[in-house]
Amino acid sequence: MRPAPIDLLVIGAGPAGARAALRAQSCGLEVLLVDENGDAGGQVWRPLPPGFKRAAGVRPSPEAAQGDALRAELSHSGIRCLFGHKVWNVGSSLRTDLIGPGGVASWQPRALLVATGTTERVVPFAGWTQPGVIGLAAATILLKSQNMLPGRRTVVAGSGPLLLAVANGILKAGGEVAAVLDLASRADWLQTLPSLASRPDLLWQGVQWQARLRGAGVPLRYRHGIASVEACGEGFRVHAQQVDRTGVPVSSAAPSIFEADAVAVGHGLVPGTDVTRLLRARHRYEAARGGWIADADAQGRTSVAGLYVAGDGAGIAGAAAAGIHGELAAVACAHDLGRLSAEAHARERDRLLAQWRKPARFGRAMAGLMALREGVVASIAPDTVVCRCEDVTRAEIDTAAHEGARDLNQLKAWTRCGMGPCQGRTCGDVAGALLAAHTGSREAVGCFTGRAPLRPVSLAEVAGDYTYADIPIPKAAPL
Repeated sequence: MRPAPIDLLVIGAGPAGARAALRAQSCGLEVLLVDENGDAGGQVWRPLPPGFKRAAGVRPSPEAAQGDALRAELSHSGIRCLFGHKVWNVGSSLRTDLIGPGGVASWQPRALLVATGTTERVVPFAGWTQPGVIGLAAATILLKSQNMLPGRRTVVAGSGPLLLAVANGILKAGGEVAAVLDLASRADWLQTLPSLASRPDLLWQGVQWQARLRGAGVPLRYRHGIASVEACGEGFRVHAQQVDRTGVPVSSAAPSIFEADAVAVGHGLVPGTDVTRLLRARHRYEAARGGWIADADAQGRTSVAGLYVAGDGAGIAGAAAAGIHGELAAVACAHDLGRLSAEAHARERDRLLAQWRKPARFGRAMAGLMALREGVVASIAPDTVVCRCEDVTRAEIDTAAHEGARDLNQLKAWTRCGMGPCQGRTCGDVAGALLAAHTGSREAVGCFTGRAPLRPVSLAEVAGDYTYADIPIPKAAPL
């Protein structure tokens, strides 16, 4: 079957991808929007699942209202949307292969826009693989989308603004927060004030969150991280440790212990680069923007012709900036495909860039707070599992480095780190930091080579209804 042609295929229906699709359509492009979730909104504007309803009299949060408005706009736009579809492969010609409820499908776009967002980073510690220890992003999904608490009493730990958001969400839902452990110091937060002032609404929200936590008597421990989590009866005993500015535990400080039945932890976000790595686009490492990102211009043009990136997957700057960046990439695509004149393109580009700078300044300040701290990685114990899919420990990674592994792909071949179902999305950033401690730089270590399938798929899904009877058998050659 020949793949169906299309002007622009957008992967990811979060703020960046959805706004890109809407803007591209307004420029006259035929657009297809694909997302593996059941509807648009992404992580930040995730909708309630089918059958779920908000309680009577409960007003939607600002994020929920924005998500509802975006979904309504998409539904009225006429844009073809394939929700519940996984992109499992993209070829060098940008041919994109999907698997969805109806089986397999292939599309041949003239241009491809990748808006796949981020993956949460969790730096391993003793006990982090136990059931009940979840990521901050997972806790957000439970609270926003499922109306569920992570646990009756939860320790919230890690770095970045999501700490306060999750802790307040737990209190609002009737749960108890045992403690909030923030790797950043008060001084680190104060240094972001000039950038926070560009979004007074979010600054005020943060002040309110802090006040609510203090009013509830929640311990707020700055420059603290989790040393270990051990099972205790039906819950956990969480050992918290004071750390220095790099995240190394302060040996002279006595540890604190908190009892809880759930732990929500996250150490920032890593841009999603699966597709851009698969297509061999150039990448660069920027710790303050999340790590490895595709090397692109201000409008998302990558080193591969016809391939664009937008939103946090192009470097973390927050949801508000992501939507505008999606529109920037869309007008660039429309111009490059001949649907927007040079004059109109320049006018729209300058207007959107002016709109983007303000929220991006705020988002990048938050990204700086979430940047990976070297001391936290250096403090991982030798017997701690780093790659959960393949049970690879820190000691095995160090051994491979001592024996000559010098980049992540060598490490993968020698230890199977990054070879599991997640394809290194969970462990890759931390494994790269561990290996870089031996080689000298993250640039030297590189990142995992992108491989298909991008998401786990079964042979039955790929084959569909194909049977042996469908195999064409050539006529026998004459003797």
